[in-house]
Amino acid sequence: MSFNYRRKMNSYKIIHDNCFDWLKDQKHNSIMGVCTDPPYGVIEFSPSELEKMRNGNGGIWRIPPKIGGSQRSPLPRFTVLSNEDKEHVKNYFYEFGKSLLPCLCPGAHVFLAGTPFLQYLVQESMARAGFEIRGAIMRIYRSFRGGDRPKLAENEFKDICVTPRGSYEPWMLFRKPIQQKTVAANLRKWGTGALRRLSTEQPLPDIILSSRTPKCESDINNHPTLKPQHFLRIIVRSCLPLGEGTILDPFAGSGSTCAAAQAVGYDSIGVEIDDIYYSTIEFSISRLSTLYKNFQGDSLDCCKENGTKYQNKSQAGLFEQR
Repeated sequence: MSFNYRRKMNSYKIIHDNCFDWLKDQKHNSIMGVCTDPPYGVIEFSPSELEKMRNGNGGIWRIPPKIGGSQRSPLPRFTVLSNEDKEHVKNYFYEFGKSLLPCLCPGAHVFLAGTPFLQYLVQESMARAGFEIRGAIMRIYRSFRGGDRPKLAENEFKDICVTPRGSYEPWMLFRKPIQQKTVAANLRKWGTGALRRLSTEQPLPDIILSSRTPKCESDINNHPTLKPQHFLRIIVRSCLPLGEGTILDPFAGSGSTCAAAQAVGYDSIGVEIDDIYYSTIEFSISRLSTLYKNFQGDSLDCCKENGTKYQNKSQAGLFEQR
């Protein structure tokens, strides 16, 4: 197996490879945290489906209509997956969990972006692979998912919506079982087993008010599932409890996780199989990581820069330690 490694710049390394193949060759107990937005059995990110999306033909990707003259980003059609597709998702995450588990230090945490429609399948599979289910962080934001009237009968059923309008995105949290008798002992030996608090006074909440990815970020990289730096910096920072180690994103996509790691001062490794996405990652990391220079994921507020303010202090105050 030959890997195409780019040179290490600052604190990140980008690898052009299939993450399943790459994980097989990694040293056991060497990765201290994972944060990633996976492709859900590579159904929507298969070469044929990506080609349809890039050509605007849809396929499993829903190409939303223009609103106010602005074209919305494509969305994967998770609700149209067949039982066979769902079984494929279960098997995919079971194999992913089995491949990932040996590489992780005991107590290492894994953040996986999810969707309410498939969350239960992923959690079941990761648990079967040997991970502990540790709940989820809910990213609260107003999305364009759901809330639609019956297709081709919108005028007939004006007061009907097929599903609720989506307002949250679950980031499922898993942990490789600790090796020591206590979390404290595991932290001393491996540096893992817990999550980093926002501050001494404030733990990481399981609900984080967010926003749609702002234009200043999507202008850098138009990846269809680009996540906002505000949210990513918070959870990436929390993934290494002692503030030391390397974050892995096995489905690097736009490079936004590595950019968040760069911004909070962590080393990171990104693995990406798609040629086009891989070709843009270094450009994206160098620019996304320099946005919001005063924000390093250690609070729920994001400073107002580039015309963007994610949430105000009154919103952040919902989660202050009482």
